[in-house]
Amino acid sequence: MEEAEDRAIWEYAKANDFILVSQDADFADMATLFGPPPKVIWLRCGNQPTHAIEQRLRAHADAIAAFDTDMSAACWEIY
Repeated sequence: MEEAEDRAIWEYAKANDFILVSQDADFADMATLFGPPPKVIWLRCGNQPTHAIEQRLRAHADAIAAFDTDMSAACWEIY
């Protein structure tokens, strides 16, 4: 998906009931503009190794689950 256009990624996530996890502000902007689905987790922690991102996401697992069930939430930022 690295070469895919943002809109194509958005539509794929929407069609498959995925949550987008990205450092790309464009997805946060799309979440504000279009609303969910899909929902967006915007990583604001800078470039880090994959294992560090995994640990950050796991540390927020309960909050991510709550975000997923909140029908009015479109974007959540993790610092």
